[in-house]
Amino acid sequence: MTSLAVRTAPDNVPTAPETSRQPERPKRQGARLRALDGLRLLAALMVAGYHYGGRGGAISDAWGSSPEVQFPTAHEWFALGCLGVQIFFVISGFVICMSGWGRTLRSFFASRASRLLPSYWAAVLLVTVVFALPPVVYKAVSPSDFLVNLSMLQMPLGVDRVLGVCWTLWAEVRFYALFALCIVLPGATRQRVVLFCAVWTLGAAIADAADSPLLDLVLMPEYAPFFIGGMGLYLVHRDHRDLTAWGIVAVSWLTGQHYAVRELYQAPSPDLFAYRPSLAIIAVITFGFAAVAAIALGRLHWADWRWLTTAGALTYPFYLVHEHLGWVAVRFLHRGFGVPSWATFALTVAGMLALAWLLHRYVEKWATPFLRERLGRPSGSA
Repeated sequence: MTSLAVRTAPDNVPTAPETSRQPERPKRQGARLRALDGLRLLAALMVAGYHYGGRGGAISDAWGSSPEVQFPTAHEWFALGCLGVQIFFVISGFVICMSGWGRTLRSFFASRASRLLPSYWAAVLLVTVVFALPPVVYKAVSPSDFLVNLSMLQMPLGVDRVLGVCWTLWAEVRFYALFALCIVLPGATRQRVVLFCAVWTLGAAIADAADSPLLDLVLMPEYAPFFIGGMGLYLVHRDHRDLTAWGIVAVSWLTGQHYAVRELYQAPSPDLFAYRPSLAIIAVITFGFAAVAAIALGRLHWADWRWLTTAGALTYPFYLVHEHLGWVAVRFLHRGFGVPSWATFALTVAGMLALAWLLHRYVEKWATPFLRERLGRPSGSA
């Protein structure tokens, strides 16, 4: 629990109430929001559907033909699965605001690093080793690029990526840095979060209009509305009648759907993989905001099944490994053994979930608390 230092006022100067000088303490949280864990997994499965059946490229080589041929009807739906990333960002805004409230900067850094790095390092190593095997037709990165990938800085350094999904982690890391600098460091309060959301929203719009690479890099205009919307929904979770928070959510939804449609809309064309209509994009974005809002308002407390906690724990390692290792699995099952398309799809998803469980059980279970304890320990302490 963090608090700001309170200076002693001179005797002849009236002091303000103590609460005006201290960051707000987080409200006591109830039971784990298991529905949020379920939504995480749903978003990850949407992205997996996109990677296995909603696009061309390397996955077409794995199938032996375009997923459009493998899934003549479903590929149109799978093509919308890329929007699972935007849902992830809304969830992230909510969770980071909730978990960062009342933390010191050291504690926040330890929490984020211990959560992200163990499975990430394991996934980078695993994919590199698998791609280096002689039977695997996909090319492994160079030793130097592999080492850079361990830093999570491969995107800004322009290095070949081991994990295709790491671009989303780069967006997450930038969000964490902004949140830590503007909220965690001075101490989280409702007013600071509201101001941060307002300034970031305006700054992102200015960055988009200015067409400045530096501003785009820092303020991420195409993703900012989703992180900001998630933070607004956490404020709603704290106070359901907070009209300012609802305003933050509304503006974030309005601008977020704009960026999603602008970046992801695909008109009907025989030259494009799939028709991705604007109304469908808006519907998926709306679903993401509405689902997190329902959780924030307590409307999904009934979804309190224990297995959702496990589902949430598997989401991150599944997300890391599913794409590139999925190519290998699809090629092995479908082209190697002639397993039908839908069965290959289901077996690949199941296999990646099983691998995610192994990473959670044998990597995260010990490495996460170990890193959190070591990184959270003050310098020089025993």
